[in-house]
Amino acid sequence: MITNVRSDRVKQVKALGRRSARDKAGLFLVEGRQAVRELIRFAPTSIRDVYLDADAAERHPDLRELAGEWADGTPAGERRFVHDCSPQVLAAMCDTEQPQGIIAVARPIDRPLADVLAGSPKFVVICTNVRDPGNGGTVIRGADATGADAVILSDASVDLYNPKLVRSSVGSLWHLPISRGSSIEEIFAACRAAGLTLHAADGVGETLLPDVDLATPHGWVMGNEAWGLEPEVREQCDDVVRVPIYGNAESLNLAMAATVCLYASAAAQN
Repeated sequence: MITNVRSDRVKQVKALGRRSARDKAGLFLVEGRQAVRELIRFAPTSIRDVYLDADAAERHPDLRELAGEWADGTPAGERRFVHDCSPQVLAAMCDTEQPQGIIAVARPIDRPLADVLAGSPKFVVICTNVRDPGNGGTVIRGADATGADAVILSDASVDLYNPKLVRSSVGSLWHLPISRGSSIEEIFAACRAAGLTLHAADGVGETLLPDVDLATPHGWVMGNEAWGLEPEVREQCDDVVRVPIYGNAESLNLAMAATVCLYASAAAQN
């Protein structure tokens, strides 16, 4: 039982809330019941440690069982641990102010750009300059829900392992291929080589979403939450598409617009 909130271990886990610490350690923090559950189910080899308090273990015995099965399946030469800790220790480790009693420390799961575009993808989403981690995680969740083949985060977008992004993906982070860190130029070149048409999603678009041909392989290009897509990015796309607004709303936020576009793609592909 870990009870010392000032221990080096607690400090090291807490530090993963900072990108510099994540990059140095090659690890990131996973918070919340659903996120940890999906991590254990879909990416168990990326986990280094699981921490849970007594209340969470009692309220959610399935998580304790899943974590135990994960730890018991350790290959020779590797070390995996499930740590019991006090609620105070768990709270000290977390990025959120209302922890759910269980967290994990995991290794990165992103893939090279060429890998996520292999296998003739039908539709993908490309985040060119998405800075808000909540929006980033929600886009990943929407891509997962609609059956997208991949999510691509450019080098100008939020860090994939930002704790808020991880939480807002609600476990979808481990359900589909994700690439990060490539430039816009590299991403567009790779998408075109994979045979994808590039649709820029932007409120200034002249083409309405219902009028776009989404039956052929394509990528949705999403921009910044505040100012949308840069003109030079729009110019590199095959068209600029606008989600029609029938009421009095001024606009849709990035994650909502992305999800609407991705559902249109799913409907056209299925």
